Amino acid sequence: MKASSILTTRRISSPFHFAYNRKHHEAIAGYLFVAPVVLGFLIWVFIPMVATMGISLTNWPIIGNAEWVGLNNYVSLFDDDPFFFPAVKATTIIAFGSVILRVVYTFLVAMLLNQEIRGKAIFRTIYYLPSIVPVVASSMIWTWAYSVDFGLFNSVLKSVGLPVSRWISDSTTVLPSLILMDLWASSSTIIIFLAGLQGVPRELKEAVEVDGGNWWHKFCTVTVPHMTPYILFNTVLGIIAAFQTFTQSFIMTGGGPEKASLFLSLVIYRKAFSDGQMGMACAIAWILFMIIALITFLVFKSSGAWVFYYGEKK
Repeated sequence: MKASSILTTRRISSPFHFAYNRKHHEAIAGYLFVAPVVLGFLIWVFIPMVATMGISLTNWPIIGNAEWVGLNNYVSLFDDDPFFFPAVKATTIIAFGSVILRVVYTFLVAMLLNQEIRGKAIFRTIYYLPSIVPVVASSMIWTWAYSVDFGLFNSVLKSVGLPVSRWISDSTTVLPSLILMDLWASSSTIIIFLAGLQGVPRELKEAVEVDGGNWWHKFCTVTVPHMTPYILFNTVLGIIAAFQTFTQSFIMTGGGPEKASLFLSLVIYRKAFSDGQMGMACAIAWILFMIIALITFLVFKSSGAWVFYYGEKK
């Protein structure tokens, strides 16, 4: 009786023991799969960010010892640095100009690509191609296209009898020229909008047609409200990317002419690797981070008034 009772107990408890072991192994497997992402974030993002905060409070010439200066780097930027405020101005202009035009342009293009037309796949491929061109390569191509003497755009203007432009060689046209280049490379945003448009409920558009509405009514009352989450997403990503614009300025203009395209990311690079002022560079990086964080917070804060989620109950 004693042996049989022990055997019965083991038979009863073994399923629970097996379930416990299975959950335990699944938890370990989950931690192992998550570990690379967590370690990557800690090693390559969080720890360097904390380190740059400390470096921004020092005068560190990279080669040599760091000297503690407290908030002097931040004070110097606002007091007597000749590059900081022009860089803030140029970065703000291209960020807001680029984001607003990019959202409007890509949304309209996505609507055109969403129509049932012949050759739709070919047009979608054409608009997607710029996204696979490396930024350095596209910058070199656009530098040639913007050339005052033998560039593509001035050649076209001359052929139709229009006055030529100095494009990136003039302080008044360099930022619009870079924004135009950014629109050309906005195919990823078009794809996101195109995916959202395919999810707009068709029955709501049909209801507007039944009520006598035209395409404009469908656009304003159905399409735009249902696309606001995608507009929010692309706006936030666009702001973050635009405030970190670097490659175009570094390769095409060098920050000129007359500091018109001198962006904060380029100033950070020059302070760190050309002037050997790593502490000052880290201070500018943290100011840039706080600007992006503040604007992103304001966009999310305002989203409650204009972003509509389908099926959400108010």
